[in-house]
Amino acid sequence: MSAIEPGTEDLSTLMAQLGRQARIGASALRNATSEQKRTALLTAAGAINAHRKKILAANELDMAAAREKGISGAFLDRLLLTNARIDAIIEAVTTIAELPDPVGTVIAEWDRPNGLHIERVRTPLGVIGVIFESRPNVTADAGALCIKSGNAVILRGGSDSVHSSRAIVDCLLDGLHLAGLPVECVQLVPITDRAAVGEMLKGLDGNIDVIVPRGGKSLVARVQSEARVPVFAHLEGLVHVYIDKSADLDKAVAITLNAKMRRTGICGAAETLLVHKDVVATHLKPVIEALVAKGCEIRGDANVLAMIPAAKPATEQDWQTEYEDAIISVKIVDSLEAAIAHIEHYSSHHTEAIIAEDAAAVEKFFNQIDSAILVHNASTQFADGGEFGFGGEIGIATGKMHARGPVGVEQLTSFKYRVRGNGQLRP
Repeated sequence: MSAIEPGTEDLSTLMAQLGRQARIGASALRNATSEQKRTALLTAAGAINAHRKKILAANELDMAAAREKGISGAFLDRLLLTNARIDAIIEAVTTIAELPDPVGTVIAEWDRPNGLHIERVRTPLGVIGVIFESRPNVTADAGALCIKSGNAVILRGGSDSVHSSRAIVDCLLDGLHLAGLPVECVQLVPITDRAAVGEMLKGLDGNIDVIVPRGGKSLVARVQSEARVPVFAHLEGLVHVYIDKSADLDKAVAITLNAKMRRTGICGAAETLLVHKDVVATHLKPVIEALVAKGCEIRGDANVLAMIPAAKPATEQDWQTEYEDAIISVKIVDSLEAAIAHIEHYSSHHTEAIIAEDAAAVEKFFNQIDSAILVHNASTQFADGGEFGFGGEIGIATGKMHARGPVGVEQLTSFKYRVRGNGQLRP
């Protein structure tokens, strides 16, 4: 268990103690060997496997409470753990364990005319505060990525996943203990009071170096508004798929269906479909029929409604909505330029896809759209750190400073300069 447990102390005292202990953990991790970190994570992966029944039982407590509250199906899907999902967590932690250690990597080096040798070297950020909702796998991903990148982490999960997160963190602590690292490297806020988030956003007396929010629009907005420390913003996934006039029909059907319906509640799920007018006669109905057959509701513009009687009228709000459900907005566009204009106007700059065989259209789409992830002829649900080969992710950063796209071990480092001389003096 973590060294911090809820007791009689007030919330601000408790949170300040978490911050102080995290700084101790960060110091230990910054100086940990690559083998220590690898051992900690492989042991944690083994503990997750050994204690999967305990984790599933904890998750069922969370699921039962969520059902009692009448939580939506999409939310329940994000909260749910199964044996297959625990296998995926184990695989992610194991993959992260085997990644090259980023700490100490020389990013660049050069010599100056005066003989100085300068190196730019990766170094941990320090203490990372992760504030997330509902997804228990974030607990494992964030903990593992922070350990590997040499950062201590304070995890504040949603109240809905408190039992699941606690069970997973216990496994991470087993790994730290066996590797000879302090358990303060990974701490889970032991109370569900929302005021704890406010304390983290203040920085815990300077002990938090960066905040990563992972959740809905309201959470991210609060973090960005109140945080007194840097934020890696993970905004909503208002994801677009554009079917170009050069699109292959089979690809258009299969990719759109997967992008929307594989898992509707994740941030990489498509929310808006744009179809070039030149392929409406050939592509629109097959794509829509495939979506409807899987239970997807269609909300379309006037042109879509004329062809798809079962569709509902799309409002202005629909083009701005991350449904996280089996609903998609569909619009016919006159040109590639019109599709780009629509995306740039409504996008949350998360992920956008183009289905096309015309290389020039793809390059224009890639060059003119300013989103963190752009996809050609593949599902938007590949917008995931694990699928990028990062092992996992803390989130998809949609801002432009420091980290963008899936936040993995490299994105959780900064750098310092090492300057080596032989007695040089500046004139």
